[in-house]
Amino acid sequence: MCEGVESDRPGDCPKCGMALERNPAYREPARSIWTCPMHPQIEQDQPGDCPICGMALEPKAVTSTTVEDSHELRDMTRRFWVGGLLALPVLVLGMLHVVPALLHVVNSPASRWAQFLLSTPVVLWAGWPFFVRGAKSLRSGHWNMFTLIAIGVGAAWLYSVVAFFAPGFFPPSMRTHGVVDVYFEAAAVIVVFVLLGQVLELRARARTSTAIKALLNLAPPVALRLTAEGDREVPLDAVQAGDRLRVRPGAKVPVDGVVEEGASAVDESMITGESLPVEKKVGDHVTGGTVNATGSFVFRAEKVGTDTMLARIVNMVAEAQRSRAPIQGLADKVAGIFVPAVVIIAAVTFVAWFFIGPEPRLAHAIVNAVAVLIIACPCALGLATPMSIMVGVGRGAQAGVLVKHAEALELLGKVKWLVVDKTGTLTEGRPQLVDVVVADGTAETDLVRLAAAVERASEHPLAAAIVRGAEHRGISVPEAADFRSITAGGVMGKVEGRLVLVGKAKFLADQGVPSDSTLNERATQLQLEGKTALFVAIDGRSAGALAVADPIKATTREAMANLHALGIKVVMATGDNRHTAASVARQLGIDRFEAEVEPARKIALVEELKRTGDRVAMAGDGINDAPALAAADVGLAMGTGTDVAMESAGVTLVKGDLRGIAKAVHLSRATMGNIRQNLFFAFVYNALGVPIAAGALYPVFGWLLSPILAGAAMSLSSVSVITNALRLRRMRL
Repeated sequence: MCEGVESDRPGDCPKCGMALERNPAYREPARSIWTCPMHPQIEQDQPGDCPICGMALEPKAVTSTTVEDSHELRDMTRRFWVGGLLALPVLVLGMLHVVPALLHVVNSPASRWAQFLLSTPVVLWAGWPFFVRGAKSLRSGHWNMFTLIAIGVGAAWLYSVVAFFAPGFFPPSMRTHGVVDVYFEAAAVIVVFVLLGQVLELRARARTSTAIKALLNLAPPVALRLTAEGDREVPLDAVQAGDRLRVRPGAKVPVDGVVEEGASAVDESMITGESLPVEKKVGDHVTGGTVNATGSFVFRAEKVGTDTMLARIVNMVAEAQRSRAPIQGLADKVAGIFVPAVVIIAAVTFVAWFFIGPEPRLAHAIVNAVAVLIIACPCALGLATPMSIMVGVGRGAQAGVLVKHAEALELLGKVKWLVVDKTGTLTEGRPQLVDVVVADGTAETDLVRLAAAVERASEHPLAAAIVRGAEHRGISVPEAADFRSITAGGVMGKVEGRLVLVGKAKFLADQGVPSDSTLNERATQLQLEGKTALFVAIDGRSAGALAVADPIKATTREAMANLHALGIKVVMATGDNRHTAASVARQLGIDRFEAEVEPARKIALVEELKRTGDRVAMAGDGINDAPALAAADVGLAMGTGTDVAMESAGVTLVKGDLRGIAKAVHLSRATMGNIRQNLFFAFVYNALGVPIAAGALYPVFGWLLSPILAGAAMSLSSVSVITNALRLRRMRL
C-alpha cells in the first residue's frame, strides 16, 4: 500500500503496519553452480578446487562472460612468468658445477644465499596452489597429480633448506668443504615446468570452447521490434514471445519465430552445417542466429532467451563436453591405483638408494625419489579422455551433430543396426493428397469435400494432407458433426446429414460397409507405388479412395549409401501398410522393414536387435518414437522433430537429415581413436618414465634422471596429449 517500502524479508510496513507481501514481479537471481570440467559430478555454489583432481571449478551456466573470462589462466600465467624469471638465475647458479673451474662459485655463501632467496618465492608463492591442492587431496583421500607434485617439490626444497642452514645434521660423507649440496634449482624449475604445463593446458581447454564461442557470437545483441511508433531497436534480452520483429537484409535473426510478412533466403549453415541458403516465406519457421540474405521480412517471436534453438544447442554442447565416456572409467581406475603405487615406488627408491646406493647416499635417495614423484604425475592420463571429448563434441556441433552426453558419442561408433522411422525421418514428413479414385455414382469434388470435412477434426498427419488437398483444389470444406476417431482404424462423422467414414478397408468392413472389388484393386496398385490409400464410405456405401504420399527426402538415398559403406544395417519400422513400406524399402535399399508397427513394437524391435549382441541406434522425430529412442543404445533425434524426441535421444541432428548419422558415426570413431591414442601414450610414458627416474639405467650406463628433466618430461607429456586432442578440430565429417 505504501510506495517505496521494500524489504528482503517478511515483516510489517513501517508506515501503515500492514503485513508485507511478496512482489510478484520480483525474481530471485539465479545462483551460479560451479563444477569440475573433468569430474562433472562435483558441484558446489561457489568457486573452488575439485576434491578429486584438484582442478579449478568452472561455472556450469554457459554465457559469453564465462567463456571469455578465465581467472585461473590469468593467475597461472602470472605465477609462471614471475616464477620463471626468479628460477632462471637459480638454475644457472645450480648448474655451474658442470664447469670444474666454477665449482667454487656454486658452493660459495653468496651463491647459496641467492639460490635460497630466489627459489623460496618460486616454491612458496608461485607453487602455492599446488601445495593447497595436494593437501586437500591427502585430506580427502583422492590422491592426484598435485599430491605427487607437492610431495616431490616440498621434499626437494625442505632438504635443501636443512642442508643450507644445518649441514651438521648430515654425515661427513655428504659434506664437501663443509657444505652439503642443495637442490634449490630442482624445486624451483619443477614448479615452473608444472606452471607451464598448467598454462598450456588451460589455453588448450579454452580453445576447446571454440565451438561454444562461435555459437554464442551468432546471436545479435539487439533486435528490431515493430511498435506503434515504428521500428525500435531493443536489447535481445528485452524481446518477448509474441513480439513482431523485422529482419533487414544481411542482418541476423535474433530469436526463433514464424514469418508473417515478406520473404527471403536465410543462411542456416552456422547451425545446421548446410551450406545452401534456405528460402523462407510466410508461415515458415526461422531460427535465431541465422543470417538473412538480400530480402526483408517480419516474423513473430515464438521462443526467446534460453528456449531458443541456439541457447539449447549451447547448453547441450557444454553439458556433453563435461560428461564422462565409459572409457574414462578405465583411466580413473588406473589413476586411483597409480598415484598410491607411485608413492610406494618413490619410497622404495629412496630406501634402495639410501642403503645400497653410492655416496652421497642420502642425496641420491632424495633426488631419485623426487624424480619418480614428478615424472609419474598422471596429468596426461587424466587429460586423455576429457580433452578428446571436449574437442570432438565441439566439432560435432559445428557440423550440426549435437551430442547430449559422452556415452552416446562412444557407443555410436560401435553401432551395427540402425532402426529408423519412415515418416519425417526417411520422408519429408508432410504427406500430400496425390490421387483420388471414385466409385460409380460419386463425384470427385464431393468425395474430397466430405472426406476433408471429417478429417479436419482429426490430428493425424494423413488427415491434414487430405484437408490441404481439398484447399489446394479450391474446395470449400463444411463442418462435421458427431465426430469419432477409432484408433488404428479411421474416423467417422456426419456431414450435411450424411454419414461419412474414412479409414482402412478393415475399418469400413467392421462398420458394415460392403467391399468394392474394383476399388480394392485400384487401392492395392496405389499402395504398391508407395502411396497410402484411405477408403471413403458415404451412407454405408463405398464411395472411393484417397491416395496420400509422403515424398522421400532428397538426401535419404545418399544417407543410406553412406550408412551401408560404414557397415551399418538399416531397419525401417513404420506404422504404414506393408505395400507402402515395401515400396519405400525397395527404393532406398533398406536391409529390413516392418510395417503397421505400433510404438510398443518399435521398442520390442530394438530389444530384439540388442539381444543379438550388436549395438543398436534408433532414429526418429515424433513423440511416438521417444520410447524407442530411449530404449536404444544410442537415440538419434531429428532436429526438425518434437522436443520429446530430442530429450529422449543421445544425439540430435539439427538439420533433420539422415546424412548427419554418417557424420556422427565418423565423429564417434575419430574421437574414440584419438582417446585410445592418448591413453596409449600416457600409459607408455609412465611405464618407461618411472623405472628410468628410479635409476634403472644407472647400473648399466651410469645415468640418473635429474628432477628438472623429469618435470620437463611430465609437462611435455601433457602438452602432447592436448595437441593430439586438438587435431580433432580439423577433422572432416
